[in-house]
Amino acid sequence: MNQRYWRLLATIIMGLILSGCALLEPPPTLVVPTPRATPRLTLVPSDLPLVEDPVSNISPSLDPAIQALLSGPGGVSEEQLQLYVRTLQGFGTRHTLSEVQGEERGIGAARRWIYNTFLEVGNGRLEVRFDDFPAQVNGLVSNQRNVVATLQGRSGYEGVVLITAHYDTRGANINDGTVNAPGADDNASGIAMMLEVARVMSTRDWEQTIMFVAFAVEEQNTQGSRHFVQNVMIRNNVQIDGVINNDTIGGRVGIPQTVRMFAEGTDASPHREFARYYRYINGLYNPEFPLTFINALDREGRWGDQREFVNAGIPAIRITESQEDPSLLNSITDTYEKIDYSYLAKVTRLNLAVVANFAGAPARPEPPSVAAMAIPGSFIMTWIPDRFLAGYAISYRPVGSDDYPPLRFVNSNEAGHIALTDLVPGTTYAVSIAGIDANGRISMFSPEVIVSP
Repeated sequence: MNQRYWRLLATIIMGLILSGCALLEPPPTLVVPTPRATPRLTLVPSDLPLVEDPVSNISPSLDPAIQALLSGPGGVSEEQLQLYVRTLQGFGTRHTLSEVQGEERGIGAARRWIYNTFLEVGNGRLEVRFDDFPAQVNGLVSNQRNVVATLQGRSGYEGVVLITAHYDTRGANINDGTVNAPGADDNASGIAMMLEVARVMSTRDWEQTIMFVAFAVEEQNTQGSRHFVQNVMIRNNVQIDGVINNDTIGGRVGIPQTVRMFAEGTDASPHREFARYYRYINGLYNPEFPLTFINALDREGRWGDQREFVNAGIPAIRITESQEDPSLLNSITDTYEKIDYSYLAKVTRLNLAVVANFAGAPARPEPPSVAAMAIPGSFIMTWIPDRFLAGYAISYRPVGSDDYPPLRFVNSNEAGHIALTDLVPGTTYAVSIAGIDANGRISMFSPEVIVSP
């Protein structure tokens, strides 16, 4: 008993000594955990009941918030677009070898204005920076700068969509940096569109991340976009879901009220997949302003900054006006008053609808697993569903077709393990899924899975 007493007493005394020492030390630093995205509730597909030919009450729909950005107060403005174009033309030339120190003329003044305008329209939400690189033109090496503005999403999804345009110009002599080269249509129109989309989207927060990139040195062999792809995107392992390059989009009075969309490859290529989604979203929001799809990298013998992304295997498309005027190409006559600002506003709304829908919609899902059943024309699909979504769209696109077929839908509480039994036997399909949220916004479709009969 005495031994137990002395052991207990010794323990108490030691504890008092240690606690007394602790009182003399500063309190430990509080480690604040890094905020994490709310975990999604998921089930393993094998745990889910098989639902045969699901019937759903959901479908993609127009988001009133996006519609307000397109045409409501504070939405896309023709006056703003014209102001941007006139300001860019006012720098006289934006040639790669033009003046860089002056405030009123040359490419240096132009890129500083673009940088400051992104800051001005960004409402505190745009992260703006220069991306410097060396460019070689006519045997001369100079420091050039892309301008990058990022509208960070809050979902934690790593994929981004880029909206791009080049800001440099040239005259008839590709190496002459002294002559006037106003470049209103080519390509102040593309920069104006990008600034206006950034302005409108920066009025609120979004789920997914959008990057706006104004490229330099496009006219001399797309050196700015090549640097950006290789030394920024690839080196930093950025996941790019799609690139929309806008070049020469101002239009003129009287041209067809449509735009051309260039995307090359087979119908299952990543570029054509992205083009398909772009055209689908435009059909929802702007059916009166259709797209003309062209299966090519660009116009014959021509190029644009989308080329560097395509060469790197990154999904990319080019948007350009329906009909060009060859007499304006690299000409002193390419001036602001020749642009149709009603047409440019339509192209701006087109880009805004697609980008805003992507930014507000759920993250792009992983591709499903698809297996043929014994009965011809029947398939079982499995994937890990997100129960926070309203549901999913399912595309069984016959290989060789350009557009999505009539989509099928499944509510999220039945998603993840389904059987479709009424497809056409003997047909090879490219299968993909897309998430739909409570506002009807549809995500990008997953990469396609090819299934043969």
